[in-house]
Amino acid sequence: MTTKAERTTAYIIETVAPIFNKLGYVGTSMSDLTKATGLTKGALYGNFENKEALALSAFEYNSKRLLKAIDDQLDTKGTSMDKLFALTKFYRNYDVFTLEMGGCPILNVGVDAQNNNRLLAAAVKETLKTIEGKIALVLENGAKNNELNLPVTPLQFAKQFYTMIQGAIAGATITKDRKYLVNTVAYLEVLMKRELKK
Repeated sequence: MTTKAERTTAYIIETVAPIFNKLGYVGTSMSDLTKATGLTKGALYGNFENKEALALSAFEYNSKRLLKAIDDQLDTKGTSMDKLFALTKFYRNYDVFTLEMGGCPILNVGVDAQNNNRLLAAAVKETLKTIEGKIALVLENGAKNNELNLPVTPLQFAKQFYTMIQGAIAGATITKDRKYLVNTVAYLEVLMKRELKK
C-alpha cells in the first residue's frame, strides 16, 4: 500500500515529466510546474530537493517507460530478426508513442541538458547506452544461434542501427514530417535483410 506522500510524489513526476521533456530544464519555470500540478512551490519542494532533482526524476520516469516499451519489442517470440523487426515496427510509430511524453526524451532532454545540466545529460547518455546494449544483445544472440550474419561487432551494428533511428527522430521532430521516421525505418529494414540474413 502506497502512502499519501508516495502518491503525491508519483503524481508530481507523472504530471511534470512531459512539461520538462517539451520545454527543457531551463525553459520550464516553477510557475509551469505549479500550474500543471495544482500544487504550491512549497509542496513541490517538500517532495523534491530542488528543480534539478525534479527534472531528473521526470526524465527517469520517461526513460523507464521507453525502456519498458523497447523490452516489450525485444521480448517478442521468434528469431533475433523477428525481435529486430518488432523494434523497427515500434519506431515506425515512435512519434505517436512519445506524443503524451512531450516528444522523444532521448532527443529532447539529451540536447537540452548538454550545456546546462550535467546530471540530466549523464542520465540521457546512460539510457542511450542501455538501449544500444539491448539491441547488441539481440544481435549477439542471433550470431551465436547462427541466425544472423554480422558484418561488424554486435555493439558496432547496434550503435549504427540506433544512430539511424535517432537521426530519423531528429529529422521528423525538426521538420514535423514523419516521413523522415517512416522512410528511415523502411530503409533500415531493407539494410537488415541485406546485411544480417544468413
